[in-house]
Amino acid sequence: MRHINLRMALALSGLTACAGIVGSAQNAEHKVLIRDVASVEGIRNNSLIGYGLVVGLRGTGDKQQTYFTIQTLASILQRMGVEIPPSVVQSTVQVKNVAAVFVTANLPPFARPGMPLDVMVSSAGDARSLEGGLLLLTPLYAADGQVYAAAQGPLVVGGYAAGSSANSKQVNHPTVGRIPNGGLIERDSSLDLTKLRHLSLLLGEPSFTTVEEVAGVINHELASPAATVIDSRRVDIQTPGSNNDLPALLARIENLEVHVRRKAKVVVNERTGTVVMGQDVRLGAVSILHGSFSIEVTTTYTASQPNALTGGQTEVLPEIRLKAAESPARNVALSEGASVEELVTRLQAIGATARDVVSILQAIKAAGALEAELEVI
Repeated sequence: MRHINLRMALALSGLTACAGIVGSAQNAEHKVLIRDVASVEGIRNNSLIGYGLVVGLRGTGDKQQTYFTIQTLASILQRMGVEIPPSVVQSTVQVKNVAAVFVTANLPPFARPGMPLDVMVSSAGDARSLEGGLLLLTPLYAADGQVYAAAQGPLVVGGYAAGSSANSKQVNHPTVGRIPNGGLIERDSSLDLTKLRHLSLLLGEPSFTTVEEVAGVINHELASPAATVIDSRRVDIQTPGSNNDLPALLARIENLEVHVRRKAKVVVNERTGTVVMGQDVRLGAVSILHGSFSIEVTTTYTASQPNALTGGQTEVLPEIRLKAAESPARNVALSEGASVEELVTRLQAIGATARDVVSILQAIKAAGALEAELEVI
């Protein structure tokens, strides 16, 4: 059976979340701490990655044809003093209890040797599950190719897979696991604040209004024109004569409150049909005509059996049935300055699904009646 759906607005199905519908003031202000909207330049996380082996699985590891797993196992055994002839590595060695994995972690700022890290372990081969596995010692590299940490330990997997052949059951994702505090930092990567020549704050979202507010609040707190706006994201701050006071200065700055004006924005995910809209989104005067036309084609097969002694052959003949249906168009009219709540209420009243709302919003934006930024993710 095939279904062909033709809609005046592309119809999809999904879930709709409308955030912040309560409230009437457009572009309402709210107070936040500077540390919630800005970060200090140079103080950030660094990504680490490594490749290793998980052992101790219960027959759910990589299959024998996963050659890189066998290669890795042979290399580890060779370093342990066990020599395996190359002629039997691929044909004889079984790796059902072993899985090749990639290990990832985030190196936090001011990390010192000996500090623990949480690591994520993900299967790189065709293992069915990492449940019950133990990660062997794995070096973790940064983008500069240097080893900054090492990981080892038992995995915590939030799911399982059991069964064989067609009789099987799987819960969650058993090929990805986590090792709490399974990594250990080996190299000092902390930032020396005493060597900072200047101090800069970087906003998470670009806004000239917010960045001016941040600079003004800092200057008022320090009673001097120490903060200078560079662009819509960056604020430069003059450091005191002694950089030993930088931690105290940052502690004062990050706890200051600033007024933030929320940006009118609509975020749409067409793959899931999710729509998130803030209370500041307003619509211009617009009329929406929404309808649907569907065609259903059904094909069934019947056998044509000839009479006895006629010399005919049995043939399978298709029977095709066509059914067309068209629903009447549904109209929604919105006045100037309509809110998100009014739009969603009207669309629900005509039976529009969340994915209908996705397409209707894009059409409203194209018509110039959506007074907000539309972002499709």
